Amino acid sequence: MQVAIIGPSRPSEQEAALAERVGQLLAERGAILLSGGEEGTMEAACKGAKEAGGTVVGILGGSTRAEANAFLTVSVVTGISMARNTILIRSADAVISVGCSWGTLIEMGIAIKFGRPLIALSGWHVNDASGTPVDGDVQRVETAEEAVRRAVARAAA
Repeated sequence: MQVAIIGPSRPSEQEAALAERVGQLLAERGAILLSGGEEGTMEAACKGAKEAGGTVVGILGGSTRAEANAFLTVSVVTGISMARNTILIRSADAVISVGCSWGTLIEMGIAIKFGRPLIALSGWHVNDASGTPVDGDVQRVETAEEAVRRAVARAAA
């Protein structure tokens, strides 16, 4: 089972702590953690997973491993910048979003477009042009434990 963690490269302290906890819980359940492999939310989740003995894969947008955080087990260098988001999401059985930024919003859209289960732990709510929420494709949760429980259940389905 492969679960992608997405979130801002400059998370709040609370978001970073949540991401680290999500990473830890995923590793404890035997999931492979996928991320963009760089700083911020990605690094916090990778740290939690790696310290819990998990496998951590970073799909890097740059042309070298120099941008990779220190907690990756495997670094995949793509050289395709933000286009790597599609590879990240398509490689995941489920996606957990911790916090939000413009880049995260793009990844959330890709997850919905390709039918990946998307669990949001804090972050934005999206409305259509009429102001109607389009969160129907997003499972919103309040805790890291609930995010991981839902991701694992959906990935195993």
